[in-house]
Amino acid sequence: MIADVLADTTARMNRAVEAAKEDFATVRTGRANPQLFQKVLVDYYGTPTPIGQLASLANQEARTLIITPYDKSALKAVEQAIRDMPNLGANPTNDGNLIRVTMPELTADRRKEYVKLVKSKGEDAKVHVRGIRRKAKDELDALKSELGEDEIARGEKELDALTRQHVDLIDEALKRKEAELLEV
Repeated sequence: MIADVLADTTARMNRAVEAAKEDFATVRTGRANPQLFQKVLVDYYGTPTPIGQLASLANQEARTLIITPYDKSALKAVEQAIRDMPNLGANPTNDGNLIRVTMPELTADRRKEYVKLVKSKGEDAKVHVRGIRRKAKDELDALKSELGEDEIARGEKELDALTRQHVDLIDEALKRKEAELLEV
C-alpha cells in the first residue's frame, strides 16, 4: 500500500519536473529555438491551437527562425499570435508564404529579467512538487488505521527523500538555464 502511494507520487513528481524543464525551454536565450514557440497558441478558426500543429518551425540562422504554415490561410493568425506572445520580443515578417522571426539581441537588463522569470517558474514548480508531497502524506495518514505507525513513519521518510530529490532536479535545471541566459 505504501509502495503504491510512493510509486504514484514518484510518477507525478517526475511529470512536474519535466513540465518545469519544458517551461524553462520556452524562455528565450540568445539563439532562436523552435521550443520558444511551443506555448504559442494561434486562434485557428476560433480554436486556440498550438503553433506546432499549424506550421513547421526551422532555424535558418542563429537568431532567425522560419515558420511555414501548412495552411496558408492561417499565415496572418500565426503572425499575430507570435507578435502577441509576451516575453518574446520577436518581430515576425510575413512574405505571403512563410514567416521569418528575427530575435533581437539580448541586453544585460533583459537577461536579468529572464533570469527572474525562470526563477519564478522554478519556484512555482517546487511549490507544485510540495503540493504533490502534501497529498501523498494525506494518503499515508489515511492508511494509519490499516498499517502500523512505524511503517507510516518509514513511508514519510521515503516521501521526504523523494521530494528533496525532485526539488534538487528542478534546482539543477534552473541553474543550467540561468547559466545559459547569462552567457554572452
